[in-house]
Amino acid sequence: MVHKFNSATEAEILDGRTSDVYFERSLNAASSVDYEGKVVSEFTVSGPLDTWVNFSGLDEVISILKDKPVNLYAIPEGTIVNPRDSKGIPVPFMRIEGEYEAFGRLETAMIGFLCQSSGISTYSSRIRLILKETPFYSFGIRRMHPAISPMVDRAAYIGGANGVSGILGAELIGEQPVGTMPHSIALLMGDDKAWQVTVEKAGKNGVKTVLIDTFMDEKFAALKVASMFPDLDYIRLDTPSSRRGNFANLIREVRWELDLRSHQNIKIMVSGGLKLEDLQNLKEAGAQAFGIGTSMTLHPFDFSMDIVEINGTPLTKRGKFSGSKNILRCERCMKLRTVPASVAEGSCECGGSMINLLRQFLRNGKMLGNYDTPRQIRERTMTELESLQADR
Repeated sequence: MVHKFNSATEAEILDGRTSDVYFERSLNAASSVDYEGKVVSEFTVSGPLDTWVNFSGLDEVISILKDKPVNLYAIPEGTIVNPRDSKGIPVPFMRIEGEYEAFGRLETAMIGFLCQSSGISTYSSRIRLILKETPFYSFGIRRMHPAISPMVDRAAYIGGANGVSGILGAELIGEQPVGTMPHSIALLMGDDKAWQVTVEKAGKNGVKTVLIDTFMDEKFAALKVASMFPDLDYIRLDTPSSRRGNFANLIREVRWELDLRSHQNIKIMVSGGLKLEDLQNLKEAGAQAFGIGTSMTLHPFDFSMDIVEINGTPLTKRGKFSGSKNILRCERCMKLRTVPASVAEGSCECGGSMINLLRQFLRNGKMLGNYDTPRQIRERTMTELESLQADR
């Protein structure tokens, strides 16, 4: 098949064409040998291990396994857990039961679904913990291949972003896309006309946000646009790093000058190469909304899939833990305990009850119940983050 873009089609992904070739070669060779291959395979995280994971990407794993003769158990998306339990045992984020031939060649795709999505949703949740109620928006799709832009936006939203900039991503999560104005419009029309067009396009009830750093000093541009449009919601500072100096002090200066002239209603939004470590300082300086792009997309997790049981017998490779497992979590202190799959509940040392986080999503390839919407998954994340903060 000739591709116009360097991306796989849905049919090619479902058919295992995005797999590493050794899976296909090995399975083709094995087809001539009489063997029993009913297995249990588990998905765990090899790294990084120094941070918790907001698990996401499961929806695409379900899509690739649907109608195949397998059972699928997984931690629900939007659940926050550490990669290791309280005793250092790997946490099983997902478990597949079935003939290896039914899903083995799909390992590469399934790992890819989880690695990147969970990385984005986790980073987004870490941002949410820092910013608390301050809104932030996902501007990350311009840093990723366009074929996966909806996934990027969905993962960021699940993790805690208030909105996303992508058109397709917004459709996927059932929200309206969020945008301000590009520098190109100011270059084509000049600041005054570009600001006017942007404000008018927002309409009476829309959020009016203008970009002010294309031509002018930020302070004087802010004062000018505030006098032209006193009912603005936001001015956006996207000052390039070569001109920023001390970005926090620049924000303080703009905030002071606006307040001094009774423009307290106009908020400051910042964007442009922002990292996790920048946010608290900029928020304290007066930033009231954030657009975060590149850093959101750069922290994938290293998931792996390993056979842990064959034909009912615990068996796995060196360095892994054999046997089908569950992961229990204490409802009171959030402690994790990896246990054999025959154990579904337990008691914690703190006196709380431990419940199994793994839920069955597919039985013989058929979906069990309705899948949560992105908004419902995001709400789960918010609840998880509250528990995480309370446990600190």
